[in-house]
Amino acid sequence: MPRSAVRSTVAALAALVAAHAAAQAEPTPGYTAAAAAQERALERAVASHTSADTARARSRALSSETHISGTPAQARTRDLVIQAMKGWGMETEVREYVIWLPFTTRMQVWRTAPDTLALDLAEGPVPVDTTSWNGTEAVIANGYSGTGEVSAPVVYVNYGLIEDYAQLDSMGVSVKGKIAVARYGRSFRGIKAREAEKRGALALIIYSDPAEDGFTRGDVYPTGPMRPSQGVQRGSVMNADGDPSTPGYPSKEGAARIPLSKMDVPRIPVVPMSYGNASALLRGLRGADLPQGWQGGLPFRYHTGPGPVAAHVIVRSDTATAAYKRIWDTFGIVRGTELPDQIVMVGGHRDAWGPGANDNVSGTVSVLEAARATMLEVKAGHRPKRTIIFATWDAEEWGLIGSTEYVEDDSLRLQKGGVAYLNQDTPASGPHIGAGGSPSLRPLLRDVMAHVPDPSGGGSVYAVWRTQSHTPAGNEPAMGNPGGGSDFAPFNNHLGIPIAEWGFGNPGGVYHSLYDSYHWMATFGDTSYRYHATAAAIGAAMMLRLANADILPYDYAEFARTMRGYVPALDSALAKRGMPHADSALDGAIARMEAAAGSFAAARDAALAKGPPAKAAAARANAALLAVERALTRTQGLRTRPWFRSLIYAADEDNGYANIVFPSVREALKTGDTALTASELADLAARFTAAAKALDDATAALK
Repeated sequence: MPRSAVRSTVAALAALVAAHAAAQAEPTPGYTAAAAAQERALERAVASHTSADTARARSRALSSETHISGTPAQARTRDLVIQAMKGWGMETEVREYVIWLPFTTRMQVWRTAPDTLALDLAEGPVPVDTTSWNGTEAVIANGYSGTGEVSAPVVYVNYGLIEDYAQLDSMGVSVKGKIAVARYGRSFRGIKAREAEKRGALALIIYSDPAEDGFTRGDVYPTGPMRPSQGVQRGSVMNADGDPSTPGYPSKEGAARIPLSKMDVPRIPVVPMSYGNASALLRGLRGADLPQGWQGGLPFRYHTGPGPVAAHVIVRSDTATAAYKRIWDTFGIVRGTELPDQIVMVGGHRDAWGPGANDNVSGTVSVLEAARATMLEVKAGHRPKRTIIFATWDAEEWGLIGSTEYVEDDSLRLQKGGVAYLNQDTPASGPHIGAGGSPSLRPLLRDVMAHVPDPSGGGSVYAVWRTQSHTPAGNEPAMGNPGGGSDFAPFNNHLGIPIAEWGFGNPGGVYHSLYDSYHWMATFGDTSYRYHATAAAIGAAMMLRLANADILPYDYAEFARTMRGYVPALDSALAKRGMPHADSALDGAIARMEAAAGSFAAARDAALAKGPPAKAAAARANAALLAVERALTRTQGLRTRPWFRSLIYAADEDNGYANIVFPSVREALKTGDTALTASELADLAARFTAAAKALDDATAALK
C-alpha cells in the first residue's frame, strides 16, 4: 500500500476514534455517562436500519388506491399495516370506533345566469399517473357538508375570513340569500363554512386559486408539481375534533349519540371546486371595485358581485340511510422492561382524500419504518425500559377523529403515563426541513437531528436545517408551536402531554386531490425516498431516547424561557385594552418555574454523575416530571371550548390553522371583560406556580 494511502487510512481511523470518544463524552440529559454511550450507539444503529427502498415499496402499496375513511379500501390499509407489524414480531392491536360519517352521494353545480352551464366537477385521470385512473372512491365532496338544493346569485368573498365579510359590509355587499364563493387559504375551510352560514349564505363554494398553489406558483401536474386547472382540494368542514355525535367521550359500539340538530357541523352545502370550474362563476361577476388584495391568479379581473352570475347547487348524502361507519386505529406495541405503564408514542394518520402519497402515506411509512428498525434492535436484545407504541390513525381528515376517540377512550392511562406523543403528518415530500412541538422537547429533537445524517450529504439534519433557515450563530432555528390541525391535538390540547413533530417538504399543489399519488411523489416530491427513511430514523431515535432515560429528558428551562418570551406581546395587548400588565403575577410565576427548572437540571445531572439513581427516587422524580405540563391544563377547559384543556396553546377559534398562546387569557381579552381577563391571568399564574412545585418535587426526589 502506498505511504499516502496508509497515512489516509490512519487519519480516517483516528477521526472515527475521536468521533466515538466525543460521542461518549457528550452530555445526554437524563442518562448516566455509561448509559448515554450505550443509548447513542443504539440510536446510531436503529437509524442505520431505516431504508429508502423499503419506504418506497411500502409507499407504493399504501397509495395504490384512494382510501377514504369508512371504505373497504381504508380497511385494506389497516390490514397492510397490521400484517407488516406482525411480520416483524410486534404485539399489535386494532381499535374500532363507530362514528357519524355521512358520505356525499350526489353533488352538482350549474351556472344558471347569464346563461346555463353544467359544471363537470370530476378531476379526471392523468395519462402518466396510473393511480388517477383508480379513483372510484375519490368523491368530489367536503366531509360534513350540509345538504340541500339552492339557487341564488353568486358573491365572491375572497378568503371568506371574518375581516373579509367586514369589508363586504362596508361596501354594502351581503351574502344573505346568496351562494358565496371563497378561495382556499388563510384559514381552515370549516371556519369559512361557519362564517358563510352565520351570515345567511345558502351555500358555499371553496376553490383553490392558482395564486395559492396553481400555475402562478409553477408548472402544473403532470408537467410540474402544482395544482392543475381541474385539481380539487377536498377536506372536512367540521370545526370540532372527534366524532360529532359523541362529544367528549369515545364512539364505541352502543355509545349514546346526540341528534344531528345538536352536532357542531355545517347546515349549508359546502362544495369544493377546481379553479377551472370556479372561473366559470367568477369571470362574469360585476359589482363594486375590488378591495385591495382580493385579486387572485385567474386571467381576468375579479369582482365581488352580486350579479349577473347565478348558480344552482345540489348536495345529497347518505345521512338518513348509512350515516354511521366503522374506522380503525392500529397499534404496534413494544412493552417496556422496567416502566411498562409509561408510554412513548409515535403516530401518523392512515386515511386520505385520494391516494395520499404525501398526505399521509408518507407519515404512515415513516411510522412503519421506525417500527421495523426498532424491532431489529429489540430482537437483538435491546428492549426499551418504557413501553413504545407505533400508531396509525383513521379519519384524521374528517376532524382528527381516530386519534381523538383513542385519547378519550384511554384518557386515564395516558394522563397517568403518557410521556410524549410524536406526530408524523406529511413528513417527507422534499428537502426543506421544519420541526416544532412542545418547548420541553425541542432541545431533545434538535440533539437527535444533530446525529442523523441529512440525505443531501451536507452534514446532519440539524446542520442542514441551520443552513436552510439562515440561523445566526448563537440562535436556534425557529420551531412551530402546537396549535391544531393534526393528531397531536388531542394529546397536547386535551391532556397536556408533550408533543413533537418534524418533516421535510417541497412546494406542491396536489394537497387533498386525486393527484397526491405515488407518481407525483416519485417525480416531484421525495424522489429518492431517502427523506422518508430519514424522518423514520429521527422518530426511532426520539422514541428510544425518551423510552430508555433514567430521568425523563424534558427541558423545562427552555420551556419557561419560551413562555417568558410570550409575555411582552400579552402585555402589549392588555395595555391596548387599558388593563394591568401580566408581569405582576404571570411573569413572576414563569420566572419561578424557570428557577425551579434550573435547580432540577442541576440536581438531575449531579445525581446521574454518581451513577444510576435508586429506583424509588427515579420513580418519584419521573412522576413529578409527568405532572409539570399536566399542571398547565384545567379539567373544565377553555370557557369557549371545554374540550381544550391546555392553557398554553390552542388552535385559534377564528382561524383553525393558526395557534394562540395563553388561550384562556387571550379569549377573555377579546371579550373586553376586564374582570374575566384578570381572573384568567390569576388562574394561569397559579398553574405556572403548580408546575414549578412539580419541578421542586422532582428535585427533592433526586436529592
